[in-house]
Amino acid sequence: MTADEFKTWRKGLDLTQQEAADAIGITKRSVQLYEAGTQPVSRTIALACAAIAAGLKPLGEVE
Repeated sequence: MTADEFKTWRKGLDLTQQEAADAIGITKRSVQLYEAGTQPVSRTIALACAAIAAGLKPLGEVE
């Protein structure tokens, strides 16, 4: 996942940087670094983004 793809994912879900961070379980600063291309987006984060986009919740989490 590229920096542009990450940012497109976040904006496509109409999430703020903080909301995206909370959804993934990372810091807002990490979101900023991913979007700036300063830090590469790991496969784990990309998979989390795909799961969130598909409407999946963490295992055991009640809706």
